[in-house]
Amino acid sequence: MANADKRIVIAGAGSIGCYAGGCLALAGRRVTLLVRPRIEAALRQRGLRVSDLQGRDRSIAPEALLVSADPTVALPQADVILVTVKSGATQDMAALIQAHARPGAVVVSLQNGVDNADRLRAGLDGRTVLAGMVPFNVVQSPDGALPLHVHRASDGKVMIEDGDAGLVSLLAVEGFAVEAHGDMKAVLWGKLLMNLNNALVALSGLPLATELADRRWRLILAGQIDEALNAMKASGIEPARIGGLRPALLPKVLRLPDWLFRLLARRMLAIDPQARSSMWDDLQRGRPTEIGELQGAVLGLAEKTGTPAPLLKKVTALVRAAEAERFGSPGLAPEQVVAPPDGPRSA
Repeated sequence: MANADKRIVIAGAGSIGCYAGGCLALAGRRVTLLVRPRIEAALRQRGLRVSDLQGRDRSIAPEALLVSADPTVALPQADVILVTVKSGATQDMAALIQAHARPGAVVVSLQNGVDNADRLRAGLDGRTVLAGMVPFNVVQSPDGALPLHVHRASDGKVMIEDGDAGLVSLLAVEGFAVEAHGDMKAVLWGKLLMNLNNALVALSGLPLATELADRRWRLILAGQIDEALNAMKASGIEPARIGGLRPALLPKVLRLPDWLFRLLARRMLAIDPQARSSMWDDLQRGRPTEIGELQGAVLGLAEKTGTPAPLLKKVTALVRAAEAERFGSPGLAPEQVVAPPDGPRSA
């Protein structure tokens, strides 16, 4: 790929998409952000601010951004489409791409969950679709705050399925590290293990670093991961290493005393103090969460293989209840998450 000539569209630019698009635009890439009308208005008014854990803090003026809420405007000229919508909108985005994008455009899923690339392929009739994985958190400024500010609150390299020789060089820019990987199935299932914590952050309302530093919450995460590993093993799935750690060791590390965990898991705790999960953000905004694509993906394996997963079921039920109530995070204590079903639910 000749980078100077390629047009990139971020399809569904929320927190992750605006961060990726901002880094690419700052590096001189030709980027269009396909966004919701609320984000379009904010970007057109005051532009975009992009910062990260390493201390970079950069701004893009409104006139330097290509932004649209109209897929018929954003998609037709795309050479590469990075899909960053929530999992529940995958099929709708596939339909828009099928209707408006050129057949030769390369589509990359940068979404949570393990099967969004397959969902895109099902709706894109022979087009090139590659799986991807974003390992880091991005925090977005509150509604109404200008300029729109997206902050990468943790570290890691974006992984993209090996299948296009020039794609990594096109997308790998300052603040947005990218590399190709030959086994994205293993990578996505490995990431899913840690993404099981998204629900605990959403239920607790705590910042991610605070929640992970508390062994009571880590014990719940470790229990979920044990159930997930059993279901994966029964299904013949081998998840990739997580931060260099074999997945089987992850529950053991999470169960360590707080002082020892802090000593041995510095990389895991290298997170901005205010970072939370996208699932917490969804609850706060009254939107459907991705619980069905995270805990639900493992529960699907467990059901097929007859593997017990009571803790995953309990966490899922609590998130579903919070979704239905639409009051934001319920602010639960860890004891309430593992309490019997008829136990107290509010903090």
